[in-house]
Amino acid sequence: MSERTYQSWLSSVLPEERKELEVISGKQKEINERFGMPLAFGTAGMRGEIGMGTFRMNTYTVRRATYGLALFIKAQGQQAKNRGVVISYDTRRFSYEFALAAAAVLSKAEIRVWLFEDVRPVPVCSYAVRKLNAAAGIMVTASHNPKEYNGYKVYGDDGAQMSPEDTAKVVEYIDTIADYFDIPTDEISAASIKKLDNHKLNEYVTVVGASVDDSYYEEILKLCLSPDAVQKYGKSIKLVYTPIHGAGYVPVTTTLNKMGINASLVEAQTYPDTEFSTVSVPNPENADTLKMAIELGDSIGADVVIGTDPDCDRMGLAVRNTETKKFMLLNGNQIGVLLLDYILTRLSEEGAVPRNGAVVKTIVTTSLADKVAESFGIKVYNVLTGFKFIGEKIKEWELSGEHTFIFGYEESYGYLRGTHARDKDAVVACMLTAEMACYYEGLGKGLYQRLTEIFEKYGYYCEENASIVYKGIEGMQIMSGVMSRLREKFISSVAGEKIVYNADYKTGEKLFADGRKEKILLPATDALYYALDEGFICIRPSGTEPKLKIYILCKSDARDEAKRKAQCLMEGIKREL
Repeated sequence: MSERTYQSWLSSVLPEERKELEVISGKQKEINERFGMPLAFGTAGMRGEIGMGTFRMNTYTVRRATYGLALFIKAQGQQAKNRGVVISYDTRRFSYEFALAAAAVLSKAEIRVWLFEDVRPVPVCSYAVRKLNAAAGIMVTASHNPKEYNGYKVYGDDGAQMSPEDTAKVVEYIDTIADYFDIPTDEISAASIKKLDNHKLNEYVTVVGASVDDSYYEEILKLCLSPDAVQKYGKSIKLVYTPIHGAGYVPVTTTLNKMGINASLVEAQTYPDTEFSTVSVPNPENADTLKMAIELGDSIGADVVIGTDPDCDRMGLAVRNTETKKFMLLNGNQIGVLLLDYILTRLSEEGAVPRNGAVVKTIVTTSLADKVAESFGIKVYNVLTGFKFIGEKIKEWELSGEHTFIFGYEESYGYLRGTHARDKDAVVACMLTAEMACYYEGLGKGLYQRLTEIFEKYGYYCEENASIVYKGIEGMQIMSGVMSRLREKFISSVAGEKIVYNADYKTGEKLFADGRKEKILLPATDALYYALDEGFICIRPSGTEPKLKIYILCKSDARDEAKRKAQCLMEGIKREL
């Protein structure tokens, strides 16, 4: 089957694309890697290496996915077609070309398109879906993955990533499309669309820009919690920001400027660069990625370094350790706890904590957040991994009035305050972090000191995360086999730590050592969870790539003991694998 599909592509693609395929002629393993199966379209969209083939990101796989989305929208009637689809894209290889290809398919299907005039981050795309009352949204990005990758996220009409139920319907339509080269498309003349706003390319495609941006800034600036501290310290505070060649540069710097906060920029990383040439991987979670920013921070005596990934939905943060005088990279849980504590502290000081306020986090996010929220009388809800499930809670509460959303976050460096967007918003996260630094400056302390105070109050929570990468189609099968074998046994202890219960989120069941069972009141997903007395181990496949993710959380009264325990648990669970 792979060989037949390969030959079909050889005879169908453009001459310059054919050269890439001719290189692998006769190399069956490489042909299987590219053509053994279609690139999966899941609840997080699709993501893969750029190149020719059904298992690659290219114009043909983008058109096919978009045509499936078009069929889904058409099935909802003329009103959905009139509401249309927002399309945004980041600074990656072919992001603009893929966005234009998607617009051409939707236009031919007589579905309205709102195409951004230049790169925009995930939160602006999510916001625009809501602002423009669109039926859906598309964000072309591979987030923080290496430069060889690109991807395609789809949003529902609430601005959250499309629900599993609607995604399944889109996939049904995509699966009916056997021919990648028979997708109806419009010819869109778009030599240059930069700086255009509310400009029509044809009857169905409208370019948007400044008008949406201005509205977005207006909304997020309402979220400022410490205007007095910002006014007093915003000009003098020493803070470094890097967009790492991504879509965050304009919105983050514009927001900080509007607030009156000075930020020193890593100039070499401000311009868009499809190769991300100053870093090995554009992931602000990594110390190496923030190396240039930290060097700048050291040279100017800064205490805070902020970085955002290419689509600006994740924020990384390094703070100066007052004990060692060196920068320390915080993990996603620590950043989230700092932000949560700051938000609740300021709301409390202003007497503005909502009576029915609530916080949402994912099942693999630290339970330290629960302790912090509970100290303010705020309830915490846990949802499945994926920010769309946080978005679902916001929508649910807006309809029911049961709770007022205060903050949502996940350990993978994604945060959201406000309901303007329904996905991770690193622009708002940067804004909150900068004003938080101003607030604590007024109290004579830094962010490291505040984090230390939180640990001293609630105990030291330590995390260890790891990813086991499986290459290609064969890797997906191996990963599936690992999960199947784990499901066959009950794990009672890991590294000497007692497991309270085993939870299988795929079957929706908790199993205790005494044989007792409980139902899990969350949707089914492929994840295994092992509960500790205080903490957990969780194992789940990535939703977009052949990668098995391992999450460890444990607690101790001493920092070093917490670290030692977390490392032992990671080694122990890897032996189980």
